[in-house]
Amino acid sequence: MNFEFSQAEQAFQQEVEQWLADNHDPEVMDPTRENFTQLADTPERRAFMKKLAGQGWLGMTWPREYGGQEMEGVYEYILNEALARVGAPQIGKGVGIIGKTLIRHGSDKLKSEFLPKILGAEVEFAVGYSEPQAGSDAANMQLKAERDGDWWVMNGQKIWTTSAHFADWYWFGARTDPDVSKHSGISLFLAPMNSEGMQILSTPTIGKDTTNEVFFDNVRVHNDYMVGEPGKGFQYISEALDLERFTMFTFSPIEERTRLLCNWVRDAQRDGQALRDDPVVRSTIANTVTETEVARCLGYKFVAASLKGGKPPTCEASEYKLYGTNLSQRVANTALDVIGGEAQLKEGTDSAPLRARFEGTYRCTVVETIGGGASEIQKNIIARRKLGLPRNF
Repeated sequence: MNFEFSQAEQAFQQEVEQWLADNHDPEVMDPTRENFTQLADTPERRAFMKKLAGQGWLGMTWPREYGGQEMEGVYEYILNEALARVGAPQIGKGVGIIGKTLIRHGSDKLKSEFLPKILGAEVEFAVGYSEPQAGSDAANMQLKAERDGDWWVMNGQKIWTTSAHFADWYWFGARTDPDVSKHSGISLFLAPMNSEGMQILSTPTIGKDTTNEVFFDNVRVHNDYMVGEPGKGFQYISEALDLERFTMFTFSPIEERTRLLCNWVRDAQRDGQALRDDPVVRSTIANTVTETEVARCLGYKFVAASLKGGKPPTCEASEYKLYGTNLSQRVANTALDVIGGEAQLKEGTDSAPLRARFEGTYRCTVVETIGGGASEIQKNIIARRKLGLPRNF
């Protein structure tokens, strides 16, 4: 397989890079935010996304009947990676998760209401699967949804909801039938974040993001805002999680961190000796660069080629997410080891090497290994669905 871009793809990459350079804004582009640069959580970032939408680059892979261009998935991959590289908001939940799931399973009403807004960067979403007793085990969610005529009445709680403190709409699962198996009794809904009876409690994380608890107290959601068929929510959520694993966890930040570490080692000295001449450091850096290249190839082979149409690639998405997020953490950990104690000073310390960039990076990479399904969940998916191992092995 050829792991390099074609001439047409390279031309698009250069076009995107030039556009980003022409529209550079330090209020919008901040690589030190790490993986959370993807969020359009400020007025400046939302305005940036509208400019990006004006280029016609959102939803490029969508069918034409829904406003897309039916382009190959690699173009969406190139765009998302370029945005991540400069620390700008990425295509995000709307284009990469909610939009694609609505195209496959949403009603005509939901498609007509939300797809144009997504393409125009007019709406931001939060995603709610986790609950106090259902972290990575999404099938165990207990948020109760009871039918009342044309409405559903919701009671319960969600946790670990990124974006709930600024999003416009909530995309969440709820248990509509408690009398069937846990995988069969869940339905998927959309509701405004300002719904009566919905309360949001924000909490800072060890990274640089804010997470949220969302409480439902007799929140009423019209049946029109159920996504797809009742009882099939877990199936839709599983597909959406596959999309999330390769839409929200990009390769470019890992590549940039590896480059940053290599450049520092090239000029650094310890005890009067060039650090680049230390055999242990050389071996460590060589391994890190090699693993980073493996992540690039995994992203190109398993992800970009699968972004256009059809069912999301479950095993490949889990492989990419597992390898990429664990590598991201290893790169940060390696940097802390190689740079030494000063690297553990608070991020932004002027006297520290690289202003202690990797102190903040390490904290963020811990969170990356959990979002979109913890690493243990990805291993289980790969073991069962690709290797054919039994559930209890």
